[in-house]
Amino acid sequence: MSISPTTRNRPVSLQPDESRFDRRLSEILFHATGVFCDKGYEGASMRDLSRASGMSLAGLYHYFGSKERLLYLIQKHTFSTILEELKKRLAGVTDPEERIRIFIQNHLEYFVTNQSGLKVLAHEDEALKNGFNSEIAAIKREYYRICLHLMDDLKRERKLDFNSRTAVMSLFGMINWIYTWYNPRQDGTAKALAQQMSTIVLSGVGCGTVHQNRAAKRRKNTPHGASRGLGGAPRVKPRSGEREIEKFGGAARRKAHAAR
Repeated sequence: MSISPTTRNRPVSLQPDESRFDRRLSEILFHATGVFCDKGYEGASMRDLSRASGMSLAGLYHYFGSKERLLYLIQKHTFSTILEELKKRLAGVTDPEERIRIFIQNHLEYFVTNQSGLKVLAHEDEALKNGFNSEIAAIKREYYRICLHLMDDLKRERKLDFNSRTAVMSLFGMINWIYTWYNPRQDGTAKALAQQMSTIVLSGVGCGTVHQNRAAKRRKNTPHGASRGLGGAPRVKPRSGEREIEKFGGAARRKAHAAR
């Protein structure tokens, strides 16, 4: 691997015009991800990483220094790639529901084809020390804040009532564990899975494609302030007959109280 020591801190890039260095680095990170996925960070050794990547042990130490740096580069590349792609997709889209759908699809499209990477990120979330963790934490906070703002926008636009943080963390719990159960034969493509998860998040279980057109018609006829989906069931005003029953009940209770 012909890279000079001065380029060791260069950010990982997988752009179409990537250099030979970028391609080779991507290969090493790919193989390192596989090792961490199979053996765990603590169980993996630099010798394991050397064998998997095809790079000499001496070369691996020279260019990367430690397995911690490799884990750092894996996490940085992953979160940076997802974040940059998300920002591109959200640009120019204003509808709150569509923006949340984009967030979910962007996340799933990456991790459906990188399930080993998702497992490593989930299991080795707290493995980074020595200053590496602060940079990764900053990227993750930005990603979280974007999702939180999307939920806040939906709540404000639709006048819904739910806790945005709870909604965001529940969403992450849903999309971050697909590596434990996802099967393309049963669950479809990343796009199809994203559509189903988006419907569950935005409308609740039971509002599948069969009911989407009916739900869309109901939304047109629903008062703007009514709650639905994340905000719960619509608030319906009592009919006039029901109001009369409520008045009658109140009057009867007052008479009974006076009699006592």
